[in-house]
Amino acid sequence: MPSSVRLQEMIRVIRSARTQGEERGIIQRECADIRAQFRQGDNGERSHSLAKLLYVHMLGYPAHFGQMECVRLIASTRYSEKRIGYLGAMMLLDENQDASLLITNSIKNDLSHNSQYVQSLALCTLACMGSAEMCRDLAPEIERLLRASNSYIKKKATLCAVHIIRKVPELAELFTPSARSLLSEKNHGVLHGAVVLITELCEHNPGTLDQFRKVIQAVPELVQIMKGLVTSSYSPEHNVAGISDPFLQVRILRLLRILGHNNDTASDAMNDLLAQVATNTDSSKTAGSAVLYETVLTIMDINSESGLRVLAVNILGRFLLNNDRNIRYISMTSLQKIVQTDHNAVQRHRGTIVDCLKDQDTSVKRRALELSLALVSAVNIRSMMKELLIFLSTCPPELRSHTTSGIFNAAERYSPSKRWHIDTILHVLTTAGGDVRDETVPNLIQLITTASELHCYTVHKLYRALVKDISQQSLVQVACWCIGEYGDLLLKGECEEIEPVQVTEDDVLDALETVLQSHMSSPATRGFALTATMKLSTRITDNVDRIRSIVSIYGSCIDLELQQRAVEYNALFKKYDHMRYPAVLERMPVMDKNSPGHTNGDTSGEIKEPDPSKPKPVEAGLLSEPASQVCDLLDLLDGTDTPLQPSPAPTSNPTTTSSADLLDLLGGLEPTPESWTKNVLKIQCDKQTETEVTVTLIGSNSAQNDITNFTLQAAVPKSVQLQMKAPSGNVIPAHGLGQVTQTVVLNNPNKVSLKMRIRVSFSNQGAVHQDTVQIDSFPTQASQTSVSPL
Repeated sequence: MPSSVRLQEMIRVIRSARTQGEERGIIQRECADIRAQFRQGDNGERSHSLAKLLYVHMLGYPAHFGQMECVRLIASTRYSEKRIGYLGAMMLLDENQDASLLITNSIKNDLSHNSQYVQSLALCTLACMGSAEMCRDLAPEIERLLRASNSYIKKKATLCAVHIIRKVPELAELFTPSARSLLSEKNHGVLHGAVVLITELCEHNPGTLDQFRKVIQAVPELVQIMKGLVTSSYSPEHNVAGISDPFLQVRILRLLRILGHNNDTASDAMNDLLAQVATNTDSSKTAGSAVLYETVLTIMDINSESGLRVLAVNILGRFLLNNDRNIRYISMTSLQKIVQTDHNAVQRHRGTIVDCLKDQDTSVKRRALELSLALVSAVNIRSMMKELLIFLSTCPPELRSHTTSGIFNAAERYSPSKRWHIDTILHVLTTAGGDVRDETVPNLIQLITTASELHCYTVHKLYRALVKDISQQSLVQVACWCIGEYGDLLLKGECEEIEPVQVTEDDVLDALETVLQSHMSSPATRGFALTATMKLSTRITDNVDRIRSIVSIYGSCIDLELQQRAVEYNALFKKYDHMRYPAVLERMPVMDKNSPGHTNGDTSGEIKEPDPSKPKPVEAGLLSEPASQVCDLLDLLDGTDTPLQPSPAPTSNPTTTSSADLLDLLGGLEPTPESWTKNVLKIQCDKQTETEVTVTLIGSNSAQNDITNFTLQAAVPKSVQLQMKAPSGNVIPAHGLGQVTQTVVLNNPNKVSLKMRIRVSFSNQGAVHQDTVQIDSFPTQASQTSVSPL
């Protein structure tokens, strides 16, 4: 068999192998023959052997033993061997292998070869696998070839220069003059390479970008080239689906986008061209759509005129009507980016965007959903919400969570009325209650409490939904809460907003018992139902014994949370029945969404510092409370690790204040009496580990009068857990005859810097005094430190 057919024969034999083991055997035999051919030296068959080895490498088998043969063939004077050698180098070598350095000199010599084909082999190899060291050594040769007269060599040298700039950015200045001159070439291949080279230069160096804008003034020349492409007659050499060289047009538009970004002069120079391209390019073919899409991106990224931006949005709107899903997808992706800046222009295509929600492709649906949510406004909230609710009932499961969150956010921002807001959320809970976020339930409860005029309407509607379906846990939880709070309104049966339905006490209790006994109910839902049942004991009259029986059953429930609730409710019935109503089970007050302890899932709120010009004094009645009731101030610090500064303007008379803010709690203090300077508060460290510190606060009195009502209150950063034991007393005898001690345990799991602020309150000769102590460092174990007031 002739040697020229041996590669084809090997391919045929390998493909005829029936098993992978048979294929491996053939490959091993062929590799052994190839190694033998390499050892024989120059026998004229080396290039054929290396070609066979490259095919073996393409199949995924080891071929590293052919690397040195590639080096030898590259140094050969025969073009056939040199061609296979360069091909092998591009496939078997990379910049991290030492063997690649051995071909540097051969590439340099071939770059000066008389044959353009040999030069092109060297250029392609350098552009494919040239390392940083090779690029530094051969960059002058590439710059020389950029000025060659041969367009074939210029094109390949230009792409090689792009690779060098990416590998060694500091060499970019070497190619800037040559890149400018390449724009005057007529050959499209050279022009394409020149535009890619200039794009790479501008992206890597802001100074070069300014140079092409102002000194070289590349924009007018690029505009002329682009106009020539748009208005040129049919050319078989460059025409693609009726578009003259769309690849070059796309590259020029990308470069114009870079040059015109945040530059008014460059943007003005290209506005007319972009309008011409946008109006004269046929979008019925993929090539035309690609050019139009790049035109839109350029218009949106430069400082273009408003009319031009509207034209760009209209082009994207036409893309939405295209049968190609890929085109519709990129159109909506682009509209999503500009909807905030060109909202009115995008609104004109709202109907088309909503229609895309019915597309079969999930990715198109997701983009249409995101864009539809962004288009919701106070003007179109009712129509858009109707479409979104229809989509929610049929959307894929993976989009339901995102859809419900978007509907809730839009309803909260633009709801025309509270009733519409409540109806919308209930519709979502009925349709996809299992896919809503955790904070939906407290958010809806807060909304219901603020709409006092809709309590009767809401409880009737939720009761009907509960009787109809108990599978949607979020809906069931809200329904149980409303029945527990407003069950008396439900039993009256008087509601103007909805058709009245007579509901008996047994009907309501039956519904709650169904929730408690259902296997679909989560522990949290059962907790809501049990609490609602307990609250109904103060809102009904004939079935209190039945409620007592229901509650007592869950006193031995396996769920600890439910068991604890039931035990506590049983205690209310037995021991504290007089406190059941109105003290404990009265109707909840209106909940403020931003009140402390009720964030409704919103964790973005921060504690606001009070106005220093309006000091807030401390409530006198608070001083007599036991320390165990007021010592936990973790929520008041709200996660800050820095000590808070006291208010600079204290007041002289104690009046009422709010304890919601630590600054309010510790600011506005009573002026320090002279006797306090004789009183000492010491801190003693009893135990200290990496994550826990136990200290004892010791209060003594060296004055002439006893101190009474002595209390200590402490605050620490939220990341530190505080536990205060009961104090040894609240009276400190005069003349140092006694002291009061209180143990404090600080748990510091995050090992942050410990800081503690202590408020001291006491009475002296009938006058109430208080002061604040800042502790920035704690004593070592078994030692004491005296602390002074702030």
